[in-house]
Amino acid sequence: MEIKRFIGGNIESNGYILFEKGGEVCYIVDPGYSGEKFLRAAQDAGLRILGILLTHCHYDHVGGVRKIKTAADCPVYMHRDDADSYKGTTDVALSGGESLPLGSEDLLVLHTPGHTRGSVCFYSERGGVAFTGDTIFNVDLGRTDPDGGSAAAMARSVRETISKWPDATMLYPGHGDPCNMRFVRVHNGEYLEIMGERARYKPWKGESFVL
Repeated sequence: MEIKRFIGGNIESNGYILFEKGGEVCYIVDPGYSGEKFLRAAQDAGLRILGILLTHCHYDHVGGVRKIKTAADCPVYMHRDDADSYKGTTDVALSGGESLPLGSEDLLVLHTPGHTRGSVCFYSERGGVAFTGDTIFNVDLGRTDPDGGSAAAMARSVRETISKWPDATMLYPGHGDPCNMRFVRVHNGEYLEIMGERARYKPWKGESFVL
């Protein structure tokens, strides 16, 4: 899988274009700002946009959706539990468990509530990648105090879903730099606390995020 990352807005949200090398189609994940940049990048690469995948409903992850949807005439995917809070149109209401094809790979929709009721991660086992939105970052987890958030739900998402990913799985979060699960299992204190492994925590001191 080929991944192009875009950073935008005053809180530096990450958005991504996903495509298979040599392929002709792509998905866009969380275009929070500057829909034009995503459209231009897809056009320059000769890619047709299959759909816009949203990890959750917050404004800093959906701001560029309308422009892309209008220009590319493509569907918007969001979990049904966040759709009521989203001011745009959801064409495909996800439940979790769906498989979205992208060339020779599939993106599995994993419902990971905690940051919002309808937060999801898009996970490719074959590609060894997960697009995690604001569920998990390199050194911490997403906030659970906004409306729809739940610390108990976040803990379940970590234990039942995220903790099962192999060390080599690369995480592409909604903010901050990518990392792999090996890094998370050493440096992410909130993850380790939920997993009952606080003693392993080592504060990050600037070493590579990909160990």
